[in-house]
Amino acid sequence: MDRRLFLRLFASATSGAMVIPNALSASTTRNKDSFHHENKVIFIQLNGGNDGLNTFIPYEDPLYYELRKTIAIPKEKLINRSNGIAFHPALKELANISQNGDLSLIQNVGYPNPNRSHFRSREIWQTASDSNEYITDGWLGRYLDHQYGDHSLSGINIDKTENLALKSEQINNITIKDLTRLHKSIQGTSKLVLSNNPQLDFVRKISYASAEGSKEISQALKKSQYSTGSYPNSALGNNLKWISKLVKSTLSTDVFYTSIGGFDTHRNQLFMHQRKLKEVNDAVYALYEDLKRDGFIENTTIVLFSEFGRRVKENGSGTDHGTAGPMVIIGGNNKGQIIGGNPNLRDLDHGDLKYQIDFRSVYASLLKDKLNFNPTLLDIQQNPLKGLF
Repeated sequence: MDRRLFLRLFASATSGAMVIPNALSASTTRNKDSFHHENKVIFIQLNGGNDGLNTFIPYEDPLYYELRKTIAIPKEKLINRSNGIAFHPALKELANISQNGDLSLIQNVGYPNPNRSHFRSREIWQTASDSNEYITDGWLGRYLDHQYGDHSLSGINIDKTENLALKSEQINNITIKDLTRLHKSIQGTSKLVLSNNPQLDFVRKISYASAEGSKEISQALKKSQYSTGSYPNSALGNNLKWISKLVKSTLSTDVFYTSIGGFDTHRNQLFMHQRKLKEVNDAVYALYEDLKRDGFIENTTIVLFSEFGRRVKENGSGTDHGTAGPMVIIGGNNKGQIIGGNPNLRDLDHGDLKYQIDFRSVYASLLKDKLNFNPTLLDIQQNPLKGLF
């Protein structure tokens, strides 16, 4: 059986908290003086195709209200207006982060020949491929292979499913479904006992290594001198709370990933989108405040993105799949700017926004400026985005 497939099946059959064996060793921890000054990147994926035009609203363009008679956000409800762009009223705390100079908004992000399929567009974003190119490993997985090989816990995905962005040739990252259950799963762990049956011993070794990995994470969290702030009682809030604990622990992990669904707003968009944006706003602000309080926000970059935007014209009560959309960067000493022009509603590609900034140029900037890595080694040829960091 394929090793990676076996590990996935094994993890699903055990505690519900997947831990890849051999990814955790003594080399995965570091002392307090060294880890505090290293950069980390947290990715938050908005699944379903977030409507960027109703997230950061081009309120000065009359076409916005003409093309969205039902779902347009009234001007009097908008917040944080600047240069023709305003925040959705559900993003009150993100607007505060922007006022603090810790949030950069990147407009019109996409790629050539866009694909409107959720599955395929996510695959393009997660592998950093061209729209007609198919790559089996994720862009972050390739980075981890280059940088860490098979000897370090360098990437953690806290989610219900694995993420293609972290898929790699080596075993250097894990997907954890529930850290609370992971803690419980290590209780009563016994010593490794082998037999004369190679197949049985293989299973026992995996079980033992998984439990030892759980212990390693638990011990790292216990060693942390930092408390965790107050988080909203939501799936995203819980995931970000655990990510904060891990960022502030002694684990030598550079990359964290999680996601939130519900952004496929074909109908009833005003209510659905407001609810999802508030969930993101509350959870991300709690993470920001938590990391800022303990002095981690300057070395931690939070990235929010979706696989595509929505159509410019509403369909009656919602919007259909589109192309370009915004990305948000928080922390990491970003320059707190709006990068790229406001969405041009007069120059469309068959009813969709034309992309202005290739998402891979954002990746290149994160790799170069935050992870000290040459993006061309991952076949990312786009130049790093200027003005971000």
